[in-house]
Amino acid sequence: MSSVRLVFTSSNVRPLSSLAEGTHGVIAEVRAHPTARVDRLLALGVTPGAVVRVLQTFPGVVFLCDQTELAVERSVADAILVRLPQETRR
Repeated sequence: MSSVRLVFTSSNVRPLSSLAEGTHGVIAEVRAHPTARVDRLLALGVTPGAVVRVLQTFPGVVFLCDQTELAVERSVADAILVRLPQETRR
């Protein structure tokens, strides 16, 4: 297994699974995880630098990645790390 990462100077990176509906950001890293199938995510465009917006958080995580709507299990969303824009940082 491998992971793909985009390096940023900011440390405001959170798992996709922890974001609220309507939150948007940029994928910073896709971590290797037994259930995440990193190769499949990458093939679907879930790559570092891609813009994402959370559409739904229950029962699974539904998100828009560039122009593709994807639904994943929470464990898979845990493996996708998102850098939040400046205005949503706390």
